[in-house]
Amino acid sequence: MKSNKNIVLIGMMGSGKSSIGKILSKKLNLTFIDIDQKIEETEDCKISEIFNKFGENYFRKIEEKISLKFLSSENSVISLGGGGFINSSIRKMCRKNCLSFWLDWKNETIIKRIYKSKKRPLAINLTKSQINNLIKERSKFYSLSSHRINCDKLDKAEIINKILDIYEYK
Repeated sequence: MKSNKNIVLIGMMGSGKSSIGKILSKKLNLTFIDIDQKIEETEDCKISEIFNKFGENYFRKIEEKISLKFLSSENSVISLGGGGFINSSIRKMCRKNCLSFWLDWKNETIIKRIYKSKKRPLAINLTKSQINNLIKERSKFYSLSSHRINCDKLDKAEIINKILDIYEYK
């Protein structure tokens, strides 16, 4: 029996939420919603520009508004921004309307993917040690998700199949 709840992918930046979400939504014939992309469309600029011009607090307010709007939709696979699930309102909405999947990777894998990345405004000026601390801090919130997928040693297809196995029997 297939679940009628939205699927929400959570995890650190660089964990594959967007790329996995696109493939997953096609397999399930559901709408794919990338919250970061929706923020950029709404604000008509890149997230890095929003951070630079207005700061993180402004970004988080926009992120909350847009996330809550799309989390209340139906028949969707939603990729939350890396910090989205830390917000208690977003987390509460996820738990109410969705099945959330934490795409969990070894810290070293995430650090390798995001260290000095210009696409990651929160991480660009952080040392590897600071990114490691950010991962530890956020993991406390990610662990509150419905399901945790240990992605190490899995390819995209295997990660997607794990999600499908859980989703189709909830």
